[in-house]
Amino acid sequence: MKPSETVKPHLIIMVGIPSSGKSFFAEHFAETFKAPIVSYDIMRKEIFSNPSFSTDEDEIIRKVSNYVLSEFLKTKKTVIFEGETSLAKDRFEIAKGARTAGYEPLFIWVQTETFTSQKRATKASLEKPAITPDEFTAKLKKFNPPNKNEKFVVISGKHTYASQLKIVLKHLIQPRSDVGEPKTMIRTPKSRNFLIR
Repeated sequence: MKPSETVKPHLIIMVGIPSSGKSFFAEHFAETFKAPIVSYDIMRKEIFSNPSFSTDEDEIIRKVSNYVLSEFLKTKKTVIFEGETSLAKDRFEIAKGARTAGYEPLFIWVQTETFTSQKRATKASLEKPAITPDEFTAKLKKFNPPNKNEKFVVISGKHTYASQLKIVLKHLIQPRSDVGEPKTMIRTPKSRNFLIR
């Protein structure tokens, strides 16, 4: 008897310029599929009552996030990472760690035009404090777009979550008839069964 083919879980890694909509998609996806999420914003809010966004604070968030991510990767369930992914070298290290843990990394590049992102970033909300236009410009200059060697999916930061999800699911799902033994089945509005890898 042939062992059934193992389907690798995914590490979904959010990428984009500040306030492009990365958190919006990551949090909705995590809620939809009851998937663990590693979010710099959520951790910062939980750890610091008055975040300073200092270098020391950023380093604490990075260390805690890396530890939590390494623990989540032991579960062999799909995990969402929404943290510092502006630099290609950081994304490379995250993807390398995911592969070592038996995961398939998938970058979700949330694209929103600069004007809209800056408007969002420089306006304070209950979820996030505002940043200055100069801070936004500095973060924008630091951003390295994903390259052709990175497996990525592009979604619009101005579309609805349903539209975004449809695009991402095309890269994550496998029809039930194509797999050996069913795992977690998801019912979609079209009443077809899908397997999340």
